[in-house]
Amino acid sequence: MNAQPLLEVRNLRAYIGTPRGTVRAVDDVSLDLDSGQALGIVGESGSGKSVMARAIMGLMPPRSGRSGEVTFRGRDLLSLTKKEKLEIWGNQIAMVFQDPGRSLNPVVKVERQLTEGMRRHLGVSRSEARTRALKLLEEVGVPDPERRLGNYPHEMSGGMRQRVMLAIALACEPDLLIADEPTTALDVTVQRQILDLLRRVQRDRNMSMMLISHDLAVVAGRTDRVAVMYAGRLAEVGSTREVFDAPMHRYTHALLGATPTIDHERHAPLRLIEGSLPDPTDPPPGCRFAPRCTHAEDRCTASPIALETVGTDHEVACLRPVVPAVAAVSGGESHGG
Repeated sequence: MNAQPLLEVRNLRAYIGTPRGTVRAVDDVSLDLDSGQALGIVGESGSGKSVMARAIMGLMPPRSGRSGEVTFRGRDLLSLTKKEKLEIWGNQIAMVFQDPGRSLNPVVKVERQLTEGMRRHLGVSRSEARTRALKLLEEVGVPDPERRLGNYPHEMSGGMRQRVMLAIALACEPDLLIADEPTTALDVTVQRQILDLLRRVQRDRNMSMMLISHDLAVVAGRTDRVAVMYAGRLAEVGSTREVFDAPMHRYTHALLGATPTIDHERHAPLRLIEGSLPDPTDPPPGCRFAPRCTHAEDRCTASPIALETVGTDHEVACLRPVVPAVAAVSGGESHGG
């Protein structure tokens, strides 16, 4: 019998009110995350990835709402009081945000920002918290940690600030780390360092991780499973290797086809996905990718399409999926139904 997942999301919906109407940012999303597992959430900007993470964390903006079920170790996260949230956030579930420059307090030194969570949740003394802070900075690759404790965020580079953010997130040894576009605005070399660091720390601590990115290459070698989102819904979910080697949803297939690879001819144009995301205040009733899909039929636009199991650890919400053998071998189009 399989153990209960660490995190269970069932029929999650998140709404945001705007002057143009209500944005259905997350619409009926269900997924699981096991203990010690790394799950990648990928999709174009505007697909609902970050809103889903914030809905799970209870960090929705004003004029918003959420419904469904989100359980962590069997505990309902959507019904927590503010006091109960403070007991869990940072302690059992931590989050690394996109922009460390905005997430870190600009007028508070690194030492205080790094130790206050430990003192609150772990009940350690000031000196013990400082000792732990130095070890954490060493673990995430911050040089001269003794000096860095006395720095303000603006005295460090973007990559260094992101390492500090990661150290803060790891301070109370959480069971789950949510990393939301953790390498935004960093140069390519620093991006890789941060991403490799995340994967190493996740494995060393046997910690669960949700890695959110619009870049498929980011999750390709750093996650065990991947969920592809499009316009607020899940298009495909499965083991990272299977989804990347044999994508079945037309959106996943097109997304991978539009991603440059090392063997891509230097001056050859990339394959583009024609069209754009649907209006989030008035999405189409059926498959939301149908208006951009070259294989869509009338039945694709009639009603929502649920995820269907197509393998041991592979689900797809597509009525005209790509035949796996063709996708895996040639990367070409298939007309399988």
